[in-house]
Amino acid sequence: MNTLAVIITTFGGAVSATLGVLVGGVVTRRVQERHWLRDRQLRAYEDLFSQYARFMMALRRAHLDRSPADVDWGAWSAALTSASLVAPLSVARAIDAFGRAVSVFLDAVSTRNPVANPVDEELLTAASRPAAAAQLALLNAIRRSLGRTLEELPFYLGGTVGHAQETDIPRDQPPSLTASDRGASERPGGAEQ
Repeated sequence: MNTLAVIITTFGGAVSATLGVLVGGVVTRRVQERHWLRDRQLRAYEDLFSQYARFMMALRRAHLDRSPADVDWGAWSAALTSASLVAPLSVARAIDAFGRAVSVFLDAVSTRNPVANPVDEELLTAASRPAAAAQLALLNAIRRSLGRTLEELPFYLGGTVGHAQETDIPRDQPPSLTASDRGASERPGGAEQ
């Protein structure tokens, strides 16, 4: 009986160790895939917002300066597609709404020649409002998808100019820090910890 107990114990230990290695490998792989996807998402979102800011500024500047617009629409389309490929469904829906809102701006602006028949600043600002609102909604959908610790932003950041009057925080003054913001900014490394 002692030999049988030793064999069973040894076999059980070997099976347990093998299962531990297999489970550890699966868990490690899933964590690595999650990190890889998060990195891909962030790069795709950065590129999307970069392309958006680029063409919004280029079109605005072209119309206000009465100069030709040079926009790489292929890069914009690729950025939309790339971001949609890696986005969770809630963010993909916000990307779709953002793309449709940008189309409102483009319909108003791209039908006019910036040199011969430019759009004035008032129309540029009015036409960009849907895109600005959709950009903010997309930004907050992305923030929610990245984690519960990121609060929604109540103000616009980059990409669309002329919408400061629509935010809760005046753009010409820095917002005052709340007690929790002050505490986070006073810690070494800021709020990132």
